[in-house]
Amino acid sequence: MSNNDIAFAVIGGSGLYAMPGLSDVSEHRIATPFGDPSDVIVVGALGDSRVAFLPRHGRGHRYNPGEVPSRANIYALKTLGVRHIVSVSACGSLREELRPRDIVVPDQLFDYTKGRRPASFFDGGIVGHVGVADPLSHSLSAALVKAVRDAGGTAHDGGVFITIEGPRFSTKAESRAYRAWGCDIIGMTACPEAFLAREAEIDFAIMAHVTDYDVWHESEEAVTVAMVIDRLNANLTLAQRAIANLAPVVAGLPHESAGAMGSAIMTARDRITPEARERVKLLVGQYL
Repeated sequence: MSNNDIAFAVIGGSGLYAMPGLSDVSEHRIATPFGDPSDVIVVGALGDSRVAFLPRHGRGHRYNPGEVPSRANIYALKTLGVRHIVSVSACGSLREELRPRDIVVPDQLFDYTKGRRPASFFDGGIVGHVGVADPLSHSLSAALVKAVRDAGGTAHDGGVFITIEGPRFSTKAESRAYRAWGCDIIGMTACPEAFLAREAEIDFAIMAHVTDYDVWHESEEAVTVAMVIDRLNANLTLAQRAIANLAPVVAGLPHESAGAMGSAIMTARDRITPEARERVKLLVGQYL
């Protein structure tokens, strides 16, 4: 199998630890300069397309949100030649009209993590400032919305997705503040994952499954783990159908993130150490 044969990758979130429906499956254990990924990467055929799958939290849900090795995950997918990633994740709704079991494909991110997560590939002797004004792929997101609707789901096109540190859920005061800030859905893993994908010049879109109303809604039960898993499981077939719908389309989409790092490296080339250069060669070697 050539790396370029992979149409796109799926990163599965809470409740999605495997990807049924794949055939001709192979497993890839990939070591990276940023540690080991969350789990093995499974590559298989979905119809006429080949798709890579990686469970974000590891099989058995071993990593909490702040522990997910996002740099290793994105780097490992890059080694397979992946140019498009669909992130499947649970989220809480901060808006009445975004109901449990709906799907939101956001177009903006708000990073409210606490700076504890490694958020860039560019440190330790090399500095890069990537542009993320529009952090998610327009074309991949539009194709994902259509794929969900064609699968029979309710898909909301656009929205602001806030990432909190976790692993705890919000207080009511926090949840109300996020609503006042203009955020629409809430989760714990979209950042820095999407930003790392941009640094790796990989297009990124999110299929966010609404499982609850966080804790702001006075007439709805506050979010619990059982609620999240039950509603994700109810949507699992829909997610699989949507991914199958998307698979034959991705090859025809533009690669929007190509060249994202072309002018982002600030460090003088003669000051980049051999170790730093080697660490990011896969990502930006053509610019060094």
